Amino acid sequence: MKRARRVTAAGARRQRAPRVTATGPQRRTNGRRNGEGLPVRAAPPRVTPSGIPLEPCYGPEHVRSRLAEWPGEPPYTRGIHPTMYRERVWTMRQYAGLGDAAATNTRFRHLIASGQTGLSVAFDLPTQMGLDSDHPRARGEVGRVGVAVDSVRDLATLFEGIPLERVSVSMTINAPAPVLLAMLVVTAERRGLDPARLFGTTQNDILKEYVARGTYVFPPRPSLGLAADLIAYASRHLPRWNPISVSGYHLRDAGATAVQEMAFALADARAYLDAVIARGVAIDEFAPRLSWIFNTQSHFFEEVAKYRALRRMWTRIVRDGYGALDPRSWMLRTHTQTGGVTLTAQQADNNVVRAAYQALAAVLGGVQSLALSCKDEALGIPTGETQQLALRTQQILALETGVTDVADPLGGSYYVEWLTDELERRAGALLERLDRLGGAVTAIEDGTMARAIQHEAVRLQREIETGAMPVVGVNVHLDDGHPYRDPVHHPDAADDAPQRARLAGLRAGRDAARVAAALDAVRAAAATDLVRPGAGVMPALIEAARAEATVGEIMATLAEIYGTHVPSTDF
Repeated sequence: MKRARRVTAAGARRQRAPRVTATGPQRRTNGRRNGEGLPVRAAPPRVTPSGIPLEPCYGPEHVRSRLAEWPGEPPYTRGIHPTMYRERVWTMRQYAGLGDAAATNTRFRHLIASGQTGLSVAFDLPTQMGLDSDHPRARGEVGRVGVAVDSVRDLATLFEGIPLERVSVSMTINAPAPVLLAMLVVTAERRGLDPARLFGTTQNDILKEYVARGTYVFPPRPSLGLAADLIAYASRHLPRWNPISVSGYHLRDAGATAVQEMAFALADARAYLDAVIARGVAIDEFAPRLSWIFNTQSHFFEEVAKYRALRRMWTRIVRDGYGALDPRSWMLRTHTQTGGVTLTAQQADNNVVRAAYQALAAVLGGVQSLALSCKDEALGIPTGETQQLALRTQQILALETGVTDVADPLGGSYYVEWLTDELERRAGALLERLDRLGGAVTAIEDGTMARAIQHEAVRLQREIETGAMPVVGVNVHLDDGHPYRDPVHHPDAADDAPQRARLAGLRAGRDAARVAAALDAVRAAAATDLVRPGAGVMPALIEAARAEATVGEIMATLAEIYGTHVPSTDF
């Protein structure tokens, strides 16, 4: 669930105040004279959104020698494939989910018919929180920000007519990720499809929920163990499935800078590596299937450099820090979505332009999969029309601009190479600071990550409201009085009645004794795994899905063993 920027204050356009005065070539311009003998005024200092001071120009003296490296060669700064998009264009997805499973299936089919090459499922808030649609806390939220999925029957309807062995399916689900994957395994079985042929991703990055989104259920450490169990299970039984998509995206939408997005996501990833290895799975058994999602925002060159630096850092972490021998383990394969927080409700057509430039930055940075935030997402669930426009933007980018002709076309740019190094340096220093604090889980539990992100979110909002950071249509070039009025999907609270009726029918028609026995087995497996990590919960979850236990019933059973998380208020 992406967060749109909520801003109302306007202000005069002013140059953003730098944190550090730039030095070097900028300083050398002082005292220079032009061809007429007049003094040349130094350009005013600039900084990136991460606070990195920028010189007016960059040259050879700024760049360390890295140009001997080619795309497809470790540490993969220039891309993970030798020819990148020349042979295979990035996977094109659009994040979609609305109302019930049938309505979302219709939207999926429309997008596939329009040329989309992968699906990205948006679940409603009750599903994300592990609640059934008839739970009192779900009232008014069913189907509001995504699709409601209570049972394996809903999942079957969601993917009806979609070849799960050929279309990559990404499920943005975290706390109940093992439950939803178990239901997908059962869906495949009922189709006569070997689950080993399933093709896609579960986000399953629960750690970022505690600092960025809030859709957690259990405390961090048992949640980490459950995520690790999914990864371990998939590495042995689902060879085409990406069992986790480590997310910098939501950290960034919550307010993190690009540097924080990099460092915090890498810290979380190391926590997952440690947890899976502790379950007896060798690094090269599962690391090749790890995937990522990052957030591409509007400072074009910082975003390009971010992806180049991230690949280099990940190679060194996994190869040098964990001793991985398989080059596939060293590769950071990432999806990206253009920045939801950069969308504005004011002059919403401007969001089309923002997303297009952000998508270009992501592609020049070398991502493997891409989705564009739609122009109306600051107002509600995007319409089919705006989702198709976002998809067409990707297709124009791939087919008409020439960006697929050459791998890493900005490689060798003095500025891009310097900025890549600088982002790596700053993110590495922050990662080391987290290590000194005790690692990602400790930094989550004591509120360190949340405080850092909230500090940046407040700073950014203050800069927008004062006009120090220009946002077209919000604090500069304001609306002329003709607001955007295209139709937007706003589900009513009454929309949950059909979903609740389907859920009641499921409960009335299934074998209650079988469900009870399956939930007992889940309870026992969770208790065993908690004291003996590696015993595994996934097989019991799959049996519960076969018995048609619901998402809420399974999650409530797990909560009996794991407890529920109460966040600290000390930040």
